[in-house]
Amino acid sequence: MSAYSRRVLPLAIASFLIYIIANTFPIVEMELQGIVSRTTLIGSVLSLNAADMPFVASLVLATTILFPLIQLLVLIYLLASVTRSGYHPAFNLLVRLIQTLQPWVMVEVFLLGTIVALVKLTNMATVLPGVALWAFGALTILLAAVSSFNPRYIWKMALSKKTERSHVS
Repeated sequence: MSAYSRRVLPLAIASFLIYIIANTFPIVEMELQGIVSRTTLIGSVLSLNAADMPFVASLVLATTILFPLIQLLVLIYLLASVTRSGYHPAFNLLVRLIQTLQPWVMVEVFLLGTIVALVKLTNMATVLPGVALWAFGALTILLAAVSSFNPRYIWKMALSKKTERSHVS
């Protein structure tokens, strides 16, 4: 396992675990006139869709749920498979997929928007940040570290494994 894999793979796995926490637990809890309300990210997507905003709901779903998940799973798969077996047929497609999705992963934009909304809502209601909001903060930092990777390192690792196998054969 290369030094690059030893650094990026644990960060990608940690990001995936934090991603699960961020999408499982409530983002905020609000109390307004005795009514307590809490929601998860997928709950907010469903609420947007129910409020006749399917385009906004689709954007939130894609940029904060689907694209980060796909990016993390593909990166974990590539790093784990390259360290074990090297180059495989779908390798180029998967690396390009990561590069294509990277600008569309907008977890940090979502986090910033949520924090601004929370500050604005504190005058009207009691607002408590949920576990997921803290997880999104950690996920933003981890995704910044993970997405700063250079895909050329993965290609170099794969090609070196491929040449090692061809020399051994």
